[in-house]
Amino acid sequence: MTYKKTTAVVFEKPGVLKLREASLRTPAANECVIESDWSGISTGTERLMLTGQMPPFPGLGYPLIPGYETTGRVVHTAADSSIREGMRVFVPGGVGFTDAKNLFGGSAHHVICPNDRIVPINDGLAQDGVLLALAATARHALRRCEDVGPPELIVGHGVLGQLVARLTESLYGKSPVVWETNPQRRVSKGNYIVCDIDSDERHDYGVVCDVSGSANALNQMISRCRPGATVVMAGFYSSAVTFDFPPAFMREINLSVSAEWQPQDLKEAAKLASNGRLDLKDLVTDVLPAAEAESAYDRAFNDESCLKMVIDWRSI
Repeated sequence: MTYKKTTAVVFEKPGVLKLREASLRTPAANECVIESDWSGISTGTERLMLTGQMPPFPGLGYPLIPGYETTGRVVHTAADSSIREGMRVFVPGGVGFTDAKNLFGGSAHHVICPNDRIVPINDGLAQDGVLLALAATARHALRRCEDVGPPELIVGHGVLGQLVARLTESLYGKSPVVWETNPQRRVSKGNYIVCDIDSDERHDYGVVCDVSGSANALNQMISRCRPGATVVMAGFYSSAVTFDFPPAFMREINLSVSAEWQPQDLKEAAKLASNGRLDLKDLVTDVLPAAEAESAYDRAFNDESCLKMVIDWRSI
């Protein structure tokens, strides 16, 4: 295996990002090497890591290589592996860097990953395949609703909110209402309605899925719920989540937290995307070459018109 060095995005310390050479160890027998085509930028966890605001998290430290949304082709694998060289795959991060923390290790030209974490995908997904981690997150959030039914209200119409809405329509045949504060993000690609809270007159929601990441949004949701309603918190909240107790008490609100996706969620999301039941189109809005990684992160974090930024590694 000759991939001792590669090019990677490195968060050297809070506030400092560089595109530089990084060192790779030799892959183990149960690992393979992927040459990246595209990787996505997470405006949630990666923003927190770059700014130094990420809550304590296993493996967190600097320098670190971020990224857990990578697609590419397998260039090295064990002879007896079911993952074959030349396969197009989705990779939820890497583990092989020796001179930087592997959290999450996917924003690099070459990535080492255990075979059992890799998901083969068809060529048609191309750069849209980077969205599979968020699609798996959306699928996991819907599993948290299984006992009470699909969400009637989704709070937030970023990429994750759109994926939850699309999966709700595809899997359950139901069209939720979606709240979105940003007027630029109120265009629906499905049959569901996107509006601001003031335009919505309903006060009887039974199942709510919040993907806004806003620690202060619970009061608005609870005020629009019927007694016994369930609120699934599927965003990532970097600050304390608070709510007024009396309204929740009077309605006997059930609060549920949706955590990280599980392997079955990723496999199912990949299958749904591959067979056309989950449409990933029109969610990637911006693509920049890896040489412009610093600009890519700046736009992803600070340009509200950028819904999803993808880094193109093919020219490295």
